[in-house]
Order: sequence, then structure tokens, then C-alpha cells
Amino acid sequence: MPEKPAKQRLTEAAFALFEERGYDQTTVDDITERARVGRSTFFRAFRSKEDVIFPDHEVLLSAIEARLAGSDPRTALVAVTEAARLVLRHYVAEGDLALARYRLTRSVPALRAREIAGTRQYQRLFQEFVHRWMGGGEETALRAELMAAAVVTAHNHVLRRWLRGQAADPEAAFDSAMADTVALFGSTGETETTVVAFRTGKDLSAVLPGLRKLLGDEGALG
Repeated sequence: MPEKPAKQRLTEAAFALFEERGYDQTTVDDITERARVGRSTFFRAFRSKEDVIFPDHEVLLSAIEARLAGSDPRTALVAVTEAARLVLRHYVAEGDLALARYRLTRSVPALRAREIAGTRQYQRLFQEFVHRWMGGGEETALRAELMAAAVVTAHNHVLRRWLRGQAADPEAAFDSAMADTVALFGSTGETETTVVAFRTGKDLSAVLPGLRKLLGDEGALG
């Protein structure tokens, strides 16, 4: 079997050591020794020990920006939903690594602060995009900030539930949470019709009341 790439070995070694010894008690030398690489290899892959915990943050920011940039006024809500979904899918795909990160950020204040700062960056991207979509005027600045905060809160709520083992199907939970989030804001003043599609395993009769409320028309769906 071919040997794993050095970055993967470093990541696995670091998380194993953080679990065994604690984050503060683990040094870069400990990590490189466990991964069987030199210090120079470590610093080509990561800027610091902390960066091992959040290696893909900049990649995710770029992915969000690209998804939002690829939309137009008619598909803006879809773009916001799908951009947030990119982050959720990334963490779910990490599996045990995401769970280990969650444990670490709950127990190490410096890592929790880094995580919060990263979340604010995500929120700022959504806020700037929504503000432009709404026209970019002073009268829409607060509404854009509130909507961006709601999107990030909905995403984080679903992610935390999955990390705690409380959401067996995070994609379905995300769809439900985002439907509730979009419903909070109702009409945005746009004259065009925007269609947002969500997947759900619920029976249609259970979904219709929420859709009717979102559309603002109790008879819209028959």
C-alpha cells in the first residue's frame, strides 16, 4: 500500500496527539516525529500548530465567494443556500476529523476564538452579497446583516446537532432549517419570482402549511 501524503500524515498525527496529550502539551516536534517527517515539511504544509485544526478555511471562503458570484438576482436565495451547504458538506465529509475538531474547540479557548473569527468571515461574505442583492442602500443594510446572521446560525445549528449525534441526516435537517430561515424574511421587495428547491423526507401534507406561510397565501397550493 502506498504511503499517505505527508500533509495527511501530519494531520492524523496531530489530532491523535491532541487527543492523547492535550493541545497545549503537544509540540510541532511531537507531531513531526509521529508523522515521520521533518520540521520543514510541517511548515510547508501549515503555518502553525493551530493551522492543523483549520486547514481548509481559506479554501471554503473561496468556494463560498465563487458560488455567490455565479448567481444573479433571480437565483440569489438559491446561491446563499447552496453556498452554506458547501460548508456543511465539507465538515460532514471529514467525518471523525470534524468530530475531533469539535471536541478540541470546546476545550481550548484559543481554538474556540479562532473558530468564531472564521464564522464571522463566512457571515461577512453572506452579508455583503445579500446587501448587494437587496440594492446596497442604507435602508437594506440592517436587513442584510440580519439575514446573513440567520443563514450562519441555521447552518451552525444543523452542524452542531450532527456533531453531537442528534441529526442522522444533516442534509435533510439543513434543508428544513434553511426553509425556516428564508421564511423569516418573506418578501425582499423583488418583483421577479424566485424558486428555491429543498429536499425533504416529510409527507407533503406536513410540508404544505409551512410552504403556504412562506408564500403568504393560504390557498396558493390548493
